[in-house]
Amino acid sequence: MTRPIAVLRPEPGNGRTADRLAALGATVIRRPLFAIVPVAWTPPDPAGFDALVLTSANAVRHADIAATSLARLPVWAVGSATAAAARAAGLRVVRTGAAGVAALTADRGETRLLHLAGRERMAVPGVTAITVYAADPRPVTPADWAGLSGSVALLHSARAARALAAGGVDRARIRLAALSPAILTAAGPGWGRSTAVAVPEEDALLAAAIALAD
Repeated sequence: MTRPIAVLRPEPGNGRTADRLAALGATVIRRPLFAIVPVAWTPPDPAGFDALVLTSANAVRHADIAATSLARLPVWAVGSATAAAARAAGLRVVRTGAAGVAALTADRGETRLLHLAGRERMAVPGVTAITVYAADPRPVTPADWAGLSGSVALLHSARAARALAAGGVDRARIRLAALSPAILTAAGPGWGRSTAVAVPEEDALLAAAIALAD
């Protein structure tokens, strides 16, 4: 591989992704653009809902769902990593989707869903959402941005895509591998070779990034 791969997602996912890439022979730049922090919240009465929606393992890590009365509710999860984190926390996952929260909940019918979510999220009509964590921007210096030149940037979120686009980088010298077409669109035009995976799973994202790095 001739290009390094820049991992922009927050910790602890940043380190895990970087380790996986290194094991595949990639040179890795670790540059988390955000830090995940918990947000104080009050669990509602579980009697008002039929299932929980989880779109990120961050919700599992920071909301301590298992210690609340909501733990009795089944979980609808977006992505295998979120589902695995929920199961590890003792929650019962009954549905796992691979195409985002809108697709996961599209056929919900009369099912009353509670989305435990990040502060920046996609709103789904008819689904109640509560913020349980936030991704706060980390300081990034001009030298940090310049250090991404010539790399393949991994984009796990639309917010990271927008932050990269606003960083004053030389877009033509950076290639993008995005977790979804919507995330790639959020980065805007002018980049080097770019791709978005069809299924939002990290295995596919890493394979796409390695192909771009060759």
